[in-house]
Order: sequence, then C-alpha cells, then structure tokens
Amino acid sequence: MMHNGKLLLVEDDLAVQELLQVNLSKDGWAITAADSGETALLKVAELVPDLIVLDLMLPGMDGKQVCRQVRRYPKTSLIPIIMMSALSQDADVVAGFEMGADDYVTKPFSLEVLRARIQAVLRRSRERQEESTEVPVTVHNLVIDPKCLTTKVDGVPVSLSHADFLVLQMLAAEPGRVFTRRQIIEVGHGKDVDISDRSVDVQIVGLRRKIGAAGKYIETVRGVGYRLKEI
Repeated sequence: MMHNGKLLLVEDDLAVQELLQVNLSKDGWAITAADSGETALLKVAELVPDLIVLDLMLPGMDGKQVCRQVRRYPKTSLIPIIMMSALSQDADVVAGFEMGADDYVTKPFSLEVLRARIQAVLRRSRERQEESTEVPVTVHNLVIDPKCLTTKVDGVPVSLSHADFLVLQMLAAEPGRVFTRRQIIEVGHGKDVDISDRSVDVQIVGLRRKIGAAGKYIETVRGVGYRLKEI
C-alpha cells in the first residue's frame, strides 16, 4: 500500500468521521481524528499533518477559526486544507477560501469526489514546492517571495491564503496584463473546481483588503477580469 502521510480529519459527526477514516485509510493515510476545533488545533501542533480535512460546522471553535489559526504560524501555514460543509452559497465558499482553505467540498459528497479533491490539492501543493526556487518579485510596494510563499507590503508581512498568494503572484508577474476570471479561478483553485465569476470578484475584494495600501494597484477591467497596474 502506498503511504500518503499524516491526515488530520476534523469532523464532529462520528458516523461521518468513521466512514471517512475507514475509507481514506485504505488510500494509505495515517489518520488522526478530532471532533472539535479546539482538539484539532492541539493535534495540528502535535502532529504537523500533511493534509487537513476540516468540517466547517463544529462545536465551539468552527472550521473557519481553525483554518485561520493554522495559517497564522509558519510551522503549519503551508499545510493543505480541504474544508467540508453543507453550506453551498457563493458567499459560504468564498468565506472558506478567505480563511485559507485550499478547497471547499459541499456536503453531501461521494468518497470519489473527496479523493479527487485530495489528489488535486496535493498536486497543487507539490507544484508550488517545485516552483519554490523562483526569486522574489518586487512591484510597486509589494514583495512576493515564491520560495517562502510570503508577501510584504511596505516591508510588512501580510497574511494570505494559498489561493490569494497564487493569484497575486500571477498578477504581479505581468503588470498591465489582463487576466480573465477563469484564469484567476484556475491558478488559485485548479481547473477542476467549480467557482462562479461572482466568487472571483468577492475574492479580489478580499485580496485588496488584505494587502492594504497596495490593493489600489489591482484594477478591474469591466467585463473581462483584473490586472495589476503597470509600474
């Protein structure tokens, strides 16, 4: 059996937790389960898992709060996170990505769909690592470092989700070039993720807010997409 590594499964419905644990174990994962957000954070610090499958609706600390905390610390900030939820509106999906999730799976889902999403997230994670030899890009008051997956504005680090980082990196690589919403979806979330154009607009609003004063450089091209203002 192939060994994929350590997977932290955070799910408070014990029947769903057991079902996922049994089936994902067959794929070679060493699975640790948690049924609350607080327990999940303890397990993250203890294990530093290779992947987190995280339910959104949890007792006490919810999945968005867990996701935000995982992304705060350098030791755990790059762990791929797949969020699960019965909430399926665009705003719910975008909120999950805003907190730092790498993918968002709407319940109910089949095991094959979850397996496919896991493989897609891991593939994107490997691709990011392979590209980590790239040199930092400096444009306007932004410094984007692909090797460390960090962004600074006026020398001050800002916290971005993986998806936001990849979108900003793409825009900054070619200032003045217009990227379509479809291109933004594909670079941030992969070709196999179904996200609406409206969700992209919400993501860009969030990205502008996160990078503060540099947000004004991300320009809207009506009816097409977005670009980073030319230097």
